[in-house]
Amino acid sequence: MLLHGNGTTPGEEETVWHSERLSQVPFRVLKAHNGAVTSCHFCFEDTKLLTSSHDTTAKLWDFSTCSPICDFKDEHSGPISECNPTADSTRMVTSSYDKTVKLWDLQTGKVLWSVSLDGLVTSCNVSGDGKRVVCSVDVDNGVCIIDSTSASKVMNVKDHHSSTVTRCCFDPESRRICSVSSDRSVKLLDITAKRTTIQIKRAHDNVISDCGFSVSGRSLCTASWDKSLKVWDVNTGEFRHKGPDHLRNAHTGSVSCCVFSQDASVLLSGGYDKTIVLWDVQSNRKKLVLKGHSDWVLDVALSANKKWIMSSSKCEQCQKPFPIMHRDNADVITKCFFCRLSTPPCSSEPPLPAAPPDSPCAP
Repeated sequence: MLLHGNGTTPGEEETVWHSERLSQVPFRVLKAHNGAVTSCHFCFEDTKLLTSSHDTTAKLWDFSTCSPICDFKDEHSGPISECNPTADSTRMVTSSYDKTVKLWDLQTGKVLWSVSLDGLVTSCNVSGDGKRVVCSVDVDNGVCIIDSTSASKVMNVKDHHSSTVTRCCFDPESRRICSVSSDRSVKLLDITAKRTTIQIKRAHDNVISDCGFSVSGRSLCTASWDKSLKVWDVNTGEFRHKGPDHLRNAHTGSVSCCVFSQDASVLLSGGYDKTIVLWDVQSNRKKLVLKGHSDWVLDVALSANKKWIMSSSKCEQCQKPFPIMHRDNADVITKCFFCRLSTPPCSSEPPLPAAPPDSPCAP
């Protein structure tokens, strides 16, 4: 995991600065996990860092010393796909390939509740008001909403997509849930109406790997294996007439993650080309390209003051950045997700999307 100091203010110059030319950009390397670091966050008003990993643990770090101060372990039996803190930094939710979602107390490190689901849980998110948790489940291509107080399932939408849901998240007002999938579609689910209010089919040309709202809720960013990012105006629906803002050639490889700054002036993305890109949202231009990881960047985060960028990646000890995924006709399989993508499917199974060209399993 890397922490980069960001000394560039968007809009100052039209030049794209690369990190090898910016020797004055400070960075710190944080190592403590024994597997790919799947997600990273700033919390406690940017004084702490939160990470999760395929090593089945999550960690809370002190920002000033860059050292772990609390380990959340011995609860998950499989890789953690994502962790997400509440807005007040008192709780954390984790999702795992052990088919569970857990809510933790960040002060004590204890599990407050654990909910078992039918399949591998590929992502999770906490609503802004802290009242609900949403997670995506691989076995039924669905999303499940859980009450964060009672741990009861409020809504379970099966077959929400036609293929694996890769990411889901609440909008800032906690009224809608966005989900993206390997079926290349984007859906917005209205929690009160209990129906999909926006559906964008073929939103990208390949698997959509991530999504995230701006704080205002007006803009939605999506990242894809087609090497691009798109920004959608989901409040006015203007994209229906003009299309989204298309950030082409975002990376030389598949884009794995994206996040807005709090004021939505900056967009941050990470990719399988091992780089992090800082974008000026108004002009849709690259402002800074950071290099330093030795493998795929899996997640990125930006501090509230936009001075620090955090990025997480596959650990050098790992052979694959993605763990085993669910398969309908087998309880346990021995191939990672990308290996499966490169294997011809059985006649009874729907075809899987092509592996990204930069994948180690790509032909």
